[in-house]
Amino acid sequence: MYILLAGLNHRTAPVEVREQFSVCGTKMDYAYDYFKSNEIVEGAVILTTCNRTEVYATARDIEKGMVVLRDFLADYSGIDYEHFRDYFYQPNCYDAILHLFQVASGLDSMIIGEPQILGQVKEAHQKAMDAGASDGVLNALFQKAIHVGKKVRTNTDIDRQQFSISHAAVELARDILGELTEKTVMIIGAGEMSELTTRYLMTNGVQSVIVSNRSYEKAVTMAEKFEGRAVRFDKLATELECADILISCTAAEHYVIREDNCRKVLEARNGREIIMIDIAVPRDIAPELQDIDGVFIYDIDDLENVVDANYMERQKAVAEAEKLITEELAKFNEWLASLYVVPVITAIKSWGDSIKKNEINRALNRLGKVSEREEKIIESMANSIVNQLLHFPIVNLKEMACSEQGHLYAEVFKKFFALQTDYKEHEKYETNNNRQQG
Repeated sequence: MYILLAGLNHRTAPVEVREQFSVCGTKMDYAYDYFKSNEIVEGAVILTTCNRTEVYATARDIEKGMVVLRDFLADYSGIDYEHFRDYFYQPNCYDAILHLFQVASGLDSMIIGEPQILGQVKEAHQKAMDAGASDGVLNALFQKAIHVGKKVRTNTDIDRQQFSISHAAVELARDILGELTEKTVMIIGAGEMSELTTRYLMTNGVQSVIVSNRSYEKAVTMAEKFEGRAVRFDKLATELECADILISCTAAEHYVIREDNCRKVLEARNGREIIMIDIAVPRDIAPELQDIDGVFIYDIDDLENVVDANYMERQKAVAEAEKLITEELAKFNEWLASLYVVPVITAIKSWGDSIKKNEINRALNRLGKVSEREEKIIESMANSIVNQLLHFPIVNLKEMACSEQGHLYAEVFKKFFALQTDYKEHEKYETNNNRQQG
């Protein structure tokens, strides 16, 4: 069983590309149905955030499994693979595990040490289990990744300053507008990110907050927390007349602030500046509104340019985090190596035993009647030949299994000897590991 990864993130693709691959809402059910109906993929977990869409999967055939993941992304996005291959990554099994550990630890985030990502990893794994899409190997992988993420945060200063996307959005507004005390801020969306952003706005002097959300009740609840005002979702456009800053973060699958519902209101401001910060993926704000006089739109990729005063401190913590990750990676790979090699070793021993028995029977039939002593000598010689031939390949395979290319050595070994592996041993290791993880 091999762990596979395919995806794209803020390092490889701009937001206008990432949003086409974002798996959210009812699309998540479609995605998991896709994998559950596929015979090649054994399990799948989809991690989708504003910075990434990644599919982790298990398969018994690496090459076929990788093709399935590529085909899924092409089918889901409606984009031919050749058109998105430059934005796309598909590392080997070892690096796929390393990558998830880095993601859970906050090392692969736009803002190093971002605190929200660990919760997003947990949520992604839970959704996969609820959908019946994860399997024993992926359960072990994600449980280990969550453990690593917690350990990094406990033993390093990676997130000591708790700087996040929400903080960066407010810092961007401050960089552009200066003091925020007299400004009116409109928040679209009432989720965790929106609440964190509003809380940080309040600590920076904002006193007038307007909250709009598709669920008006949620908007009211959030507005009450900050002594703000709730607005029904279908009335949000009219509130743009008085807002100085708009920060939008919804789970909508399409633009919320659009030409048809907001252009006239924005034009009626007659050039009075409004800063619109879109931290949603897919984006909430139609980029073409940027051409209206006084309207300035910034998406989540623009936040990467916001200077984090604690960046250098975080870089020091990264080295400590990477050391912890390397240690935990070795432990996990030691267990995973058994999944790669145990079925292969069992298969080659069975293959050698089958050849030995066939050749002994053939020799005895050709020799005719032989004494019991002679028969034992022939059997002993056959045993010795097979054992000596297989000894070093098996020993070397066990040693190579824990290396970065361990999964490939096992796969090559299978192909060289045309082995049919029995995964009952693999299932036993899964069960034992799940008991240990639990």
